[in-house]
Amino acid sequence: MDVGIVGYGAYVPRHRIKVGEIAKVWGADAPAYEKGLMLREKSVPTPDQDTITMSVEAARHALERAGIDGSRVGAIYIGSESHPYAVKPSGTVVAEALGATPEIHCADFEFACKAGSEGMFVALSLVKAGQMDYALGIGADTSQGAPGDALEYSASAGAAAFVFGTKDIVAVCEHTYAFMTDTPDFWRREYQFYPRHAGRFTGEPAYFKHVLSCGRGLMERANMEPEDFQWAVFHQPNGKFPMRAAKELGFPKEKVEQGWLAPTLGNTYSGSSPMGLTAILDVAKPGDRIFMVSYGSGSGSDGFIWRVTDRIEAVRAMAPHTRAQLEDRPIYIDYGTYAKFRGKIRKLAD
Repeated sequence: MDVGIVGYGAYVPRHRIKVGEIAKVWGADAPAYEKGLMLREKSVPTPDQDTITMSVEAARHALERAGIDGSRVGAIYIGSESHPYAVKPSGTVVAEALGATPEIHCADFEFACKAGSEGMFVALSLVKAGQMDYALGIGADTSQGAPGDALEYSASAGAAAFVFGTKDIVAVCEHTYAFMTDTPDFWRREYQFYPRHAGRFTGEPAYFKHVLSCGRGLMERANMEPEDFQWAVFHQPNGKFPMRAAKELGFPKEKVEQGWLAPTLGNTYSGSSPMGLTAILDVAKPGDRIFMVSYGSGSGSDGFIWRVTDRIEAVRAMAPHTRAQLEDRPIYIDYGTYAKFRGKIRKLAD
């Protein structure tokens, strides 16, 4: 029995801040981020937007494409490193907004940047096991970096949602694979407002060890080669890392350089590779195979192989495309407005 994505959706806030605006405030070298790391701008949530509100928007788009009502969803799993509440689930609020309560299973997932693919993996597995007809996996974040920190240039906001089922599939899941170790390259302790990271060590041995090991294991399990895929998407902490990962895994250099890799969408962290997947589904053709590997600090990667079906043509226009949201009338803000939106300016106690 085939199991896969029956509906997908994304949400990207319209407010943006350019990398140069951040660099100007901190006296940093903007070209180092713009050219070296291939970063230009990032999305910024307004004060009334958070992981929950963005998850609702993305999930509504996914349900539209799936052609089902929220009441038919048996489980909702939201992966994020920026859940609004420390002790209160995001999933119940989203489920209520979608009309999926009360007969539903909900859970909030955390695994740094791969929490979204974690939720996708469990939702997919429950449908495959026959526990329910439909399950929803979401990756969403409003991640922050400390003022002046490297993360401030890339930690962005957005959400990607996927409805999994066995009927009217738009992308069949052919294989999955996971690779994890205890490699603490990024963390945030309780009561700390901003995460900390191990600087350049987030590349080696963290990101590349896990992404490459997961990618190789996935291809070995599927008995496939890079030439068997029309698209690929990896976790995108910047534009440079996924390009290097693709080349080291053996994907054709000319295809990577021509944009065959999913475009860097700005790091939404838990929604990074899932967000890239939505952008691919917006343009992929029936029969195309998609290679997907996420990454989460701590550390681990989830791998998926998707095969696009003929139904993709019928559902694409039912909801906004991801790239269109990125390009539709962005509102650019200065650093002061950004700092206010993100709570970086705090009033002193009287």
